[in-house]
Amino acid sequence: MGSLIYGMSGVEVSFDDRVLAHLELVINAKLRRRESFMLSWRDTPGVGDGRSSIWLDTAIPLYFRYSGSRMPLIDKEWLEELAVQAGSTRGLVLGEDPVTEQPVKSRDNSVKRKDHPAR
Repeated sequence: MGSLIYGMSGVEVSFDDRVLAHLELVINAKLRRRESFMLSWRDTPGVGDGRSSIWLDTAIPLYFRYSGSRMPLIDKEWLEELAVQAGSTRGLVLGEDPVTEQPVKSRDNSVKRKDHPAR
């Protein structure tokens, strides 16, 4: 399980390495073109079982940290689907991972903020 660390506030959201690899490729492609967009995902019951969203922009620092040392296999069809979503007015909304056919969720207790240590 890897992490996407977002912004100066240090928001850390954990995703499976496979999901994170796909996100990194889509995010890099969009931000290279200076295209900002919204990223949304479903939270697990451990963090409220709701939805979370972040605004991605070139001015906001991002850090991708993987738990494994190997690059996961990339599903080109899923990558294209994610890229199309990222370009939509709704933004990139993580749905199901086509390999597992399970909803993509952040992991339990994964959203951590430096300014809210109790969270």
